[in-house]
Amino acid sequence: MTDTSDLTITQPSDREITMTRTFDAPRELVFAAHTQAEHLKRWWGRGNPLDTEIDFREGGRYRHVEHAPDGSDYAFRGEFREIVVPERVVQTFEFERMPGHVAVETLVFTEHDGRTVVTTTTSFDTAQDRDGMVESGMAQGVAESYAALDRHLATLR
Repeated sequence: MTDTSDLTITQPSDREITMTRTFDAPRELVFAAHTQAEHLKRWWGRGNPLDTEIDFREGGRYRHVEHAPDGSDYAFRGEFREIVVPERVVQTFEFERMPGHVAVETLVFTEHDGRTVVTTTTSFDTAQDRDGMVESGMAQGVAESYAALDRHLATLR
């Protein structure tokens, strides 16, 4: 089990989840790691093998397929709605096994003394969708992915 103590998760409303995590790397690098396929392949999906397609522009789309150790594949897709390099990304997020349940994620990258805080607020259409995400093991998955991102960022410094 991965330690989630460095990941702060709150539920500011009945339809939102906010996750905050600090990385020991400059904002431009952390932003690139979230938006470029060559980086995403190394950490997204808990560090498991990942196929990714990304058209990083407003109106562009992405699709990630995580290949889990048990042989299962998990596909996620979305569209970029707003991009302010290297400060902010607004995108949709949909788990392909649950089509039609589309969330909107806002990622904010803030740098303090060479360290970057990533704050992700996810808005859901319903409280049931938010609760389903919480119950899915999301906290563990995000913590594992961010631990993989830490390892990846360490190779780039």
